[in-house]
Amino acid sequence: MSMLQRQRQGSASVLYDIPGPRTRTRYRLFGILSLLGIAGLLWYAVSALADNGQFDADLWDPFQYNFVQQMIVDGLLSTLKAFGLAGAFSLALGALLASGTLSDHGPVRWVCTAIVQFFRAMPLLILIVALYYAFFAKDPMWALVLGLTLYNGSVQAEIIRSGVNAVPRGQGEAAYALGMRKTQVMSTILVPQAVRSMLPSMIGQLVVTLKDTSLGYIITYNELLFMGKKIASQPMNAAGFPYIPVVLVIAPIYIALCLLLTALARWIEARGRRGANRRTSAAA
Repeated sequence: MSMLQRQRQGSASVLYDIPGPRTRTRYRLFGILSLLGIAGLLWYAVSALADNGQFDADLWDPFQYNFVQQMIVDGLLSTLKAFGLAGAFSLALGALLASGTLSDHGPVRWVCTAIVQFFRAMPLLILIVALYYAFFAKDPMWALVLGLTLYNGSVQAEIIRSGVNAVPRGQGEAAYALGMRKTQVMSTILVPQAVRSMLPSMIGQLVVTLKDTSLGYIITYNELLFMGKKIASQPMNAAGFPYIPVVLVIAPIYIALCLLLTALARWIEARGRRGANRRTSAAA
């Protein structure tokens, strides 16, 4: 064993006790029991659904009709529309609020910080429902979009603020020493460096925004989940209500959309890392 390996093993043993044979056996036993418990719950759920006829082939018949397929497409388009608007508005609001929380002017900083903390603490569903009944009863899409914008914009503001503050302080101080104004320091020194670290988190929050569009069904907005609920609530044949088939159709669409955004975040993160490595190699 090399000296480096012994040092690593020694440092690891300081942080926690290495499990012995009995402990490892106990861990394996707990793992096996957990798997058996999960398998039992899944078997019970599948059996209960099968007893209620939820896996009958006849329940899939509605999806062969054009109007049902069109309902799913319309719901998907409505979901993407609400997500596109809420995502763009939340990024703009986040940038604005982050600029306010980083301001040197006390009143501006206090107001923006209060707005961020208030909407971050506000339950999103309550916010959407309140906007719907107060202002947008005739156009529920804007209640959903505005609610998502206020909540996610506040979260994006915290992400941007944290990213800017994560840049080493010496770089900003050096820029001030050269006579640059704060606007110049932020736009040319701090923000460009912070963007690389912020983008994965910002896109991750956009994934949350996409998933939260499903709350639109509460206010009868015709998004994907609401359309699925309409399909599942109609007994289109003698087999009953197609709840499980609708879930098996709608859920993969949401999962695919979220995976695409997650893949985009990982690609941007990897590209930024490669760019940083190239700049480091060139400087060396």
